[in-house]
Amino acid sequence: MSTPLVEIVVAVLLLASGVVVLLAASGLVRLADFFQRLHAPALASSLASWIVTLAAIVHFSSRGEALALHTWLVIVVLSITAPVTTIVLARAALFRRRQVGDALPPPLGARARDRG
Repeated sequence: MSTPLVEIVVAVLLLASGVVVLLAASGLVRLADFFQRLHAPALASSLASWIVTLAAIVHFSSRGEALALHTWLVIVVLSITAPVTTIVLARAALFRRRQVGDALPPPLGARARDRG
C-alpha cells in the first residue's frame, strides 16, 4: 500500500478506537451501580485494544518488508488479563459489601424469574 493510504487506514482505526472508548466512558456515567459499571469499560477496552493492535500491525507492516505480528503479544496478554481483572474487582466488591452488610445484587436467575 502507498504511504498516504496506510496513514489514512491507521488514522481511521485509531479514531474508531477512540470512539469505542468514549462510548465506554458514557456507560460509566449512565449506569447506576458498580457492578453495572464494570461491563462498559471491560468490554470496550478489549475491543479498543484490538483495534489499536490492528492499526499497529498495518503501520509496522507497511514500514517493513514482512507482516509485523510482534504487537500480537501485547494484545494476547491484555485479552487474558482484562477479564480476569474484572472478575477480581467484582469479587472484591461483593466481599466488601458482605463485610459491611450492604444489600447484595440479586442472583442472575432471580432477575430472570422476576421479569418472566
